[in-house]
Amino acid sequence: MAKAEPNVVPLCDVLLVLLIIFMVITPMVQKGIDVRLPEVASEGSGGQPTGLIVCTLNKDLTIDINSQNFPSFQNAGDELRRLYSTRADKTIFLRADIKVPFSKVVDLIDICKGAGVDTLGLVPEMIDD
Repeated sequence: MAKAEPNVVPLCDVLLVLLIIFMVITPMVQKGIDVRLPEVASEGSGGQPTGLIVCTLNKDLTIDINSQNFPSFQNAGDELRRLYSTRADKTIFLRADIKVPFSKVVDLIDICKGAGVDTLGLVPEMIDD
């Protein structure tokens, strides 16, 4: 009587080929955000640089652009497009109230990128102990 045994050699070949394919594809699929940490200024250097644009998302979902208040994302987007259409330095600093949902912060980042911003910096708030 003949025994029927499965032939596992082709299965091993297929698995090794799939392993190689996944090993080659995985590094190309990984995505992320490039992060550049700020440089620490020496104590002798003075103050904040001029010409910065700081965008603040308040807890009532109004947006302040350099202390000028805008009631909606649409109005702020129009103002950002106007500001960045003529600027050579396309950098913005973004900060948000802690009670604002993160999805709204992402919406504001998307509006900033759509307005022509190349470099976006997130401003952390100081924590009082």
